[in-house]
Order: sequence, then C-alpha cells, then structure tokens
Amino acid sequence: MGRIIFYEDRNFQGRSYETSSDCPELTSYLSRCNSCRVENGCFMLYERSNYMGHQMLVRRGEYPDSQVLMGISKSDCIKSCRMIPMHRGTFRIRIFERENFSGQMHELMDDCDSIQERFRMSDCQSCNVMEGHWLLYEQPGFRGRMIYLRPGEYRSLRDMGVGPMNIRIGSCRRIMEPC
Repeated sequence: MGRIIFYEDRNFQGRSYETSSDCPELTSYLSRCNSCRVENGCFMLYERSNYMGHQMLVRRGEYPDSQVLMGISKSDCIKSCRMIPMHRGTFRIRIFERENFSGQMHELMDDCDSIQERFRMSDCQSCNVMEGHWLLYEQPGFRGRMIYLRPGEYRSLRDMGVGPMNIRIGSCRRIMEPC
C-alpha cells in the first residue's frame, strides 16, 4: 500500500496531508502543495485538479520543491494525485494512429523507446490498455511530458487534459518495478 505526505510549503514545511489513495482535489485539505514525501509506493502527481495538466511520477523519496520537480510555474503547485497500484502479471496495450481506435494499430507487451522507428507510425492518438499500467511520453527515449494510463479505453489522448501540449507520443513504458 502506498503512502504520500503533502506539505503546503517547500522543504516539508507548513500544514501537511497524508493519503494512501487517489485524491482529485488536494486544495480540499491544504491551501497549496509545494513539497511531498513518498513513504512507499508510486504516485502520479498533477498540476491541476481532477488529474489534469502536467504529470509526474514519484516513487519513495523526498521532493522538497514541487515546482522544480514538475517544471511548473511559481504560481502553480500540485493539485491532485493518483496512487499507482503494483501490477503483477503481463502487460498489454494497443496503440492507434488516430482517435477512436482507427488507423494503424500495434499491440505492445514491452517498453518501446521510439514508436516512430519501431512501427513507422507518425502519431498515436488513441489506445486501449488491456493489462498493466503504462506511461506514454511525448518524445522518444522516455523523455518529455508524460501521460499515465491504467487499464481502460482512451478514445482521444488529446482530451486527457495534459495542458497546452499537442499530443505526439514518442515512446511508452510499463510501470513494473516495485515502487
């Protein structure tokens, strides 16, 4: 079971809030969130409420400044989080070139460091996560902004509220190591 503690101020100062589950609105508990400590588990942090905006995966450790961690502006802070459960078993995701599961389709069961090179696919706009938890990255080599996907259908990655990002998925990775 994961556990994370959020703090209002940088360097683990100010009021705190602890959770072991998803939290769509941290401002219900704290006026702001500028640092956190992951006691155990993995969490996805979001710059906006309801799991929207820039995302960052955090594992066990200390994160004294959320703005540096997430690369967000001085006026922003962490507003929501999801606990990522440990998945034991196989991983499967189908990626589609266009929205609504159309165009080229490829099924992956392992990490892919370059979707363009491996599949000659110019874009990835929808996907179906059948097993496991995945991270999609905007650039090859697991770089750039990321999108966390748990099992389910995603008809349009553009509608996922990741911010002013023209979604172009360059790589994807399984979340599989113990967190």
